[in-house]
Amino acid sequence: MQYNDAPQLVLNFLSYKGTIQGRSEQTVFQYYHDIRHFFRFVLKNKYPDRYDCDITEIEFSDCTDDDVRGVTQRDIYNFMLYVQTDRKNKEAARARKLCAIRNLYKFLKNSFEVDENPSDKLDSPKKKKSLPKYLNLEEAQQLLSSISPPNYERDYAIITIFLNCGLRVSELEGISLKDIEQDLSKLRVVGKGNKERMVYLNDACKAAISAYLAVRPKDIKGKDKDALFISRNRNRLNVKTIQWLVYKRLKEAGLENRNMSVHKLRHTAATLMYQHGHTDVRVLKDILGHEDLSTTQIYTHLSDEQMQKAAQSNPLSSIKPSKPVKTKEE
Repeated sequence: MQYNDAPQLVLNFLSYKGTIQGRSEQTVFQYYHDIRHFFRFVLKNKYPDRYDCDITEIEFSDCTDDDVRGVTQRDIYNFMLYVQTDRKNKEAARARKLCAIRNLYKFLKNSFEVDENPSDKLDSPKKKKSLPKYLNLEEAQQLLSSISPPNYERDYAIITIFLNCGLRVSELEGISLKDIEQDLSKLRVVGKGNKERMVYLNDACKAAISAYLAVRPKDIKGKDKDALFISRNRNRLNVKTIQWLVYKRLKEAGLENRNMSVHKLRHTAATLMYQHGHTDVRVLKDILGHEDLSTTQIYTHLSDEQMQKAAQSNPLSSIKPSKPVKTKEE
């Protein structure tokens, strides 16, 4: 992606994120998107007579390096207030925008382009802690059993991998034939930040991939000839198509009203491994490719059944009140 409309200081930051830190193209674009939004707001407030228009109509190229250096804590505070009240951004979106601004000025300070980071003393919006949405075991089985032709083997393999390995959709998109061990025991995936990890395949995944490979088109040419999952146009399945086919299969299974998505299948895999497989959270962290254990810990929530069982297992749970003893006064 090109960001030629950004000022040089921002371009330097984006380049640093992409090349030195190895952030993915999508992550770098998200930084660009949020920073552009911020500086459009800065320009509109700094030059109100010049910009008598909607904020989205302001060209990012109008922003100069001097505008970047001149940002104050008040500018950032006003922007955060704006995205909360005018744009109705939720806590997560506001936190992401502030993170982008902080990262930019941390880079600029370390590069001696600014003396201080104006975002240092601003607290991040407090995110609401909510349990991830996921399919329970019966619903996951229902989804798999409802898959039917056409593209049965391919779609079954895709959903099986999601439900058993907890891959991100971008990770599944990127799988090539060379990433799979010959005996189908392991799979190499490239996660966030271009970090590679090995994922072990269980018997269900081995069977599903084997069945798909038996019918996978053999006449693939060009850049996608090594792609594992192929579209009807003989191209690598892209993220949008994978998302579409998962939504389609969820609907066919009668699960469309569960507010499910491709990423929720990742939640499902993690939750089932933790609740039913009793997988240690540190092992789960490596399986999912998380950098921080705190990210993985959202999957350590307990089901209602587990909580009820825990309450009944208390050694005092069977003790019932006896009849009260009457005193002489009574």
